[in-house]
Amino acid sequence: MATPTANWSYPTEMRFGAGRIAELADVCKAAGMSRPLLVTDPGIASLPITQTAVDAVRGGGLELSVFSDVKPNPTASNVEAGVEAYKQGDHDGVIAFGGGSGLDAGKVIAFQKGQTRPMWDFEDIGDWWTRADPDGIAPVIAVPTTAGTGSEVGRAGVITNEETHTKKVIFHPKMLPVTVICDPELTVGLPPHITAGTGMDALAHCLEAYCAPSYHPMSEGIAVEGMRLVKDNLPLVYKDGTDLEARGHMLSAAAMGATAFQKGLGAIHALSHPVGAVYDTHHGLTNAVFMPYILVFNRSAIEDKVGRLAAWLGLKNATFNGFLDYIMLLREEVGIAHTIKEIGIEDDSKFSMLAEMAVVDPTAGGNPIPLKVGAVEKLYRRALSGELGR
Repeated sequence: MATPTANWSYPTEMRFGAGRIAELADVCKAAGMSRPLLVTDPGIASLPITQTAVDAVRGGGLELSVFSDVKPNPTASNVEAGVEAYKQGDHDGVIAFGGGSGLDAGKVIAFQKGQTRPMWDFEDIGDWWTRADPDGIAPVIAVPTTAGTGSEVGRAGVITNEETHTKKVIFHPKMLPVTVICDPELTVGLPPHITAGTGMDALAHCLEAYCAPSYHPMSEGIAVEGMRLVKDNLPLVYKDGTDLEARGHMLSAAAMGATAFQKGLGAIHALSHPVGAVYDTHHGLTNAVFMPYILVFNRSAIEDKVGRLAAWLGLKNATFNGFLDYIMLLREEVGIAHTIKEIGIEDDSKFSMLAEMAVVDPTAGGNPIPLKVGAVEKLYRRALSGELGR
């Protein structure tokens, strides 16, 4: 057997712990910022946690502006407006603040502000990232306020192309934030349904990375521990959002999921991305709805591996079926819908189009079983009817 060959990388400096948002000015200064632009979404912008961050920066003697014209699924026009705000304010760095939308938009704004080519020229395809001018990329400080996407430790941002209604991954190694502040106090105010959706997103990242067929044992190990943290802590924070210890563990799980998925993602994300782009659904929630349907679809390729996972997680039934039953119970416990009809996809008229989009999604290649349009269309129909097909 040939020795495996792979390329590996790991995240950045992380300051983890309650109250560490107070260090925001210091990390900005260390990154060479004196006039940062804080990028977030409108919902986060109006919360007290954002004012806390703003006060921390200004209290440290720095000038700061806030840009919050960011949709839940960030669009190209959001990025363009952010770049204009960056240039008009003569800013020298970005604080990406919020959930996945604020983090992704902030990173891509920092990237695109110094480029002359269109954003889509830097889609995560082959070596397209080498087209960028690295000297034009602004430094980013990332501050997650949800425990889901893990975008704070990623080198890419997912942006919706409004013209084609498709999600595109914009990638460059220098998009990786120079420092991350993971402060669980910032996540305490999340409502239960957002806590559930983002937490299930972290689980989806870990699960798909674990199941992806590529060789990356370090990421695989991180994925397994990330799933254990979700198992032990998501029900706790769903019931009691003030549980700081559990909130902190969920922040860790989210960052671990994003670290792990450099090994690959799969059909959960491949089916979810087109739905989010066309119907503007919450990404983590959409992943959670599709999760059991994809597990059943991939069963022949992952059954033994998922059995080992079930044993590691301490499930009484340490088999594929035991893990699937656990996912079904967890979804029910944290209020996740079982069908896509319950999240706004009422009919099957667009399933053929969605399936064609899914099979070419950047995440599709990591699925343990190759995706074909016909099979994906059937998966959408199962997710509409609620029949797992096991």
